[in-house]
Parts: sequence; structure tokens; C-alpha cells
Amino acid sequence: MADVIIMPRQGQSVESCVITEWKKKVGDKVAVGDILFSYETDKSGFEEASTVEGTMLAILHDEGDDVECLLPVCVIGKEGEDISSLLTAGNETAPAAEEKKEVVEAAAPAAEIKPEPTVSEGENGRMKISPRARHLAERTDADLSKAVPTGPNGRIIERDVNALLDKGLTTAGKVSEAPAEAPAAAVAKTEAPAAEYTDVKLPNIRKVIAKSMHASLSNMAQLTLNASFDATKIMAYRASLKEKAEALGLPNITFNDMVLFAVAKTILNHKDLNAHYLDDTQTMRYFTHCNLGMAVDTERGLLVPTIMNADTLSLAEIASAAKKAAKGAQDGSINPDLLKGASFTVSNLGSFGIESFTPVINPPQTGILGVDTITYRVKADGSAYPAMGLSLTFDHRALDGAPAAKFLKELCTNLENFDLLLAK
Repeated sequence: MADVIIMPRQGQSVESCVITEWKKKVGDKVAVGDILFSYETDKSGFEEASTVEGTMLAILHDEGDDVECLLPVCVIGKEGEDISSLLTAGNETAPAAEEKKEVVEAAAPAAEIKPEPTVSEGENGRMKISPRARHLAERTDADLSKAVPTGPNGRIIERDVNALLDKGLTTAGKVSEAPAEAPAAAVAKTEAPAAEYTDVKLPNIRKVIAKSMHASLSNMAQLTLNASFDATKIMAYRASLKEKAEALGLPNITFNDMVLFAVAKTILNHKDLNAHYLDDTQTMRYFTHCNLGMAVDTERGLLVPTIMNADTLSLAEIASAAKKAAKGAQDGSINPDLLKGASFTVSNLGSFGIESFTPVINPPQTGILGVDTITYRVKADGSAYPAMGLSLTFDHRALDGAPAAKFLKELCTNLENFDLLLAK
């Protein structure tokens, strides 16, 4: 009995996923553990490994299709096995989805399919053709009356239109011929240099980021405050940790971990920044604990995993949680449910040498902290000291400048006296 492979549900909040690439095609042999296809949610990318072996008999969706979770995506079984009942059952499972999803490509070789002399017709005499095939035919003037349907239930699919084009069967009724080559001199006179560029379709995650950031800047009254603190003590503390971390069994603790720790311990004194501004109901949602978002740069785009209840964690625990979250975001293994729920976010560009920037708030949060690089400044007595910059963007609808400045000032004080903060 053939096995129907469904679109996995990656987290309770995920309703659908986009197929990014098929690793197997119809007719390929499949072993347990082989990657069948890659797919992405609006935040993460994944690969689906086969738990069965056999032959890929049918592919139900094309690359780029947005497929609802738990719907069938392909069928694996024995070569030549009749899977028509499975395909019918799959269609009955989601009748509404059939209208927007691409047609299945069955495993039967073209030679076994009996050609039909005329175009396939469905109920009421309407042509049975997939949207993708119809669009291709319209662009190329393919003569659909000569099409031999190879899709399920006698439906014309894209490969049938390509077969027409390979034979030159267009509505003109003749094989297309390439134009005679023009003399080199004529080409030189008529051809202008072509602009060189590449068009790349935006991935789903980039679309989501773009929509979120545009909504953030369009709907909020955002203002950024910049400050700096003397980083002498945290630099000395980190140096001592690097020297003794292995002997003490501690993780590698970075400056970013220290900032995360200080934010989590400071922000509870400033409830308007540890909150959500619910625009639709004009309500402030205050959080009991600090659920700390941490911006992570990945190949797929910016992701923000959440360290839940960060204010209850030690420095070592925050460092471990941050590394686990960053790794999961970068390799695509993080649960999408962990990419939401933050009450405040920290974004660190200090490693890129950025001295000051304006981070964009992730709605419905009311603030975000940008962490800048360390620069050296001169005191009144002429001595130099390392200064780390902080950039706080806040939603002026939720709080005023003075409360935001008080948070930034207290945070700077706690970071300057990090040893005392650890004792609290």
C-alpha cells in the first residue's frame, strides 16, 4: 500500500508552509532518510526526510506552492502501483484547496497514457487544465487542441504544454522556425548593449519581514535615544570568564549575553517597555516576566527567537539559552512557536563596527534596544576609556521620552557596575 506524505505542522501557530525545492522527482527511488523536499514557514526553513522507502509515484504541489499543514504533498509506493484511490481521497479531503493548488504529476510513463484526439473536457464541457499549464499556453500560443493530457483524471498539466512546444504545435499550426542569422555587420549596427541584471523572486520569509517592518514604521510613532556607558568592568569581567570558564564549566559568555542579562534585570522596573501596544483595542498589555527577543542574522533573513522568563535566569543560563536559540534560528531547526511572544527585543550590530543605528520595533512590542560597538573616548582628565553605545527605539504612543530615557540610564548604570548587578 502506497504512503501519502503530508505537509508537517511546525508549531501550533503555523497554518501553511511554502515548498521551496523538491529533492526527488516522480519515478525516483526513495530510501528511508532521503530528503524529499525543503519547505519554509514565515520564519524558518526545514527539510522533510522520508520515513518510508519505495518510488516517488506522485508529486501534488510545485515549488513555490503554499500548502496547508497536514495536507498531502506526495505519494511513495511500489513502481506501477495504482494510486488513483489515494489521489481521489486526497482531493476529497480538501476540495477548496484543489482550486488553488497545482495538479499532481502521476508516476505513469507517458508511453502508457493513451493519447486523446481532442482537448480534455470536464463537466459542462469546460477544459480540464491546471492554472500553471493555462498560463504557459497563453504566453506561448500553444495549440491546446493538440494536447495529450497526462495529469490525473485526464487533466492537461504543464508538461503537456511543453510537449506541444517541443513539437512546435502552436495556434499558427506549424513548427516554429528560428530566424535566419543576420550578418555580423548588421548585428553590430542594430544591437544595443543589454543591461545585465538578475531577477530573483523574494522568499516567503523576506516578504514577511518586509511587511512587518513597513507596518512598524507606518503605524508607530518611533523615536530613538542614544547613550553609552563605560565598558571597563564588563570587559575585565569577560576576560576573567574566558580564562576560567572551562575550569568552572561555564559556557562562553559574550558581551551580548551580558547585555541580555542586564536588560532582563532592568526592564521590570519600566513596565511600559516590557509591554505590547495593542493598536486594535487601544490597550497596553504588561508582562509579568521579561520574554526577551534576540535578533539573529540568518541566511534566510532576520529571525527573533525568544528567551522566555529571561529575568529569572542566571547569566550562564541566559548565555546557554541565547546560543541554543541562535543555532536553531540559523540552521532552521527552531520551533516557530519560539519565534514569537517576546515582550522586548535586543539587536546587536556591535560586531560589525556600527557605532549608532536606529533599530525598528517589532510590533506590538513598545521598544527595542540596539547594541553598538565599543569605541574609545577621553575623560576630562585626559584618560581614555572604552565606551559601548546603546540605541533605544520606543513607541511614543505607549510611553514618553522621559520614561524611556530613565530605562536607558538605569541600564547603562547596571552595565557599568556589572559586578554589583550580579549580586542583586
